[in-house]
Amino acid sequence: MSLFRRTPDQRRLRALRTAAPGPLRDHLSVPLPDPTVPLSDLRLLAVDIETTGLDPRTDRMLSIGWVPVDGGSVVLGGAGRVVVRDDAGVGSSAAIHGLTDDTLAGGDPLADAVAGLLAALTGRVLLAHFARIETGFLSGACERLWGAPMPCVVVDTLELEHRVVTGRGQRDPAPGALRLWAARERHALPVYRAHEALTDALACAELYLAQRAELEASAPETTLTLRQVMA
Repeated sequence: MSLFRRTPDQRRLRALRTAAPGPLRDHLSVPLPDPTVPLSDLRLLAVDIETTGLDPRTDRMLSIGWVPVDGGSVVLGGAGRVVVRDDAGVGSSAAIHGLTDDTLAGGDPLADAVAGLLAALTGRVLLAHFARIETGFLSGACERLWGAPMPCVVVDTLELEHRVVTGRGQRDPAPGALRLWAARERHALPVYRAHEALTDALACAELYLAQRAELEASAPETTLTLRQVMA
């Protein structure tokens, strides 16, 4: 078996060749940010997705929230939230995210919801906490809708928090200690209501800025770049 691994650019070019015309192809046609871009200049999009479960193969997206981060600023004017139309019912997951069947019945079709996110993400790096949830559901949706996955460059605040904690000389954190709200408490950030897509995206964006400040303070002689913080 070959040990060759495709780079993000190679994965995107391959997806671009197979994607049907539409929002995914338009998104993939814009180059990724250069990995040497300093974080002070980097454009990200903090994303959170609420779902019926954790498995992209069997569970469904219910809502998507996002907010841009330009360098050291959260751009609230670019924030967005969309509820995904779903006729199958939310079941027991309603106890977590609070979305009801009536709310979902008035939502947007999945294709429109994902297209809105792709437009906001174009030219940016995806920022998320435990990002495999977001990338797994988004890539799976893109394959079903447009015939190709959605490769992307990711900055994961869960991975950054592990780096911050261990950089303080502490041992590997206990299970649960790296969750979004535990990490925010560690950085003295305000408490928000959890499991609402836009609120969680904003919470992730704020956490990223706090983490970045601590990492930069610990190595003032180093210019942090995208390559140094990619998951």
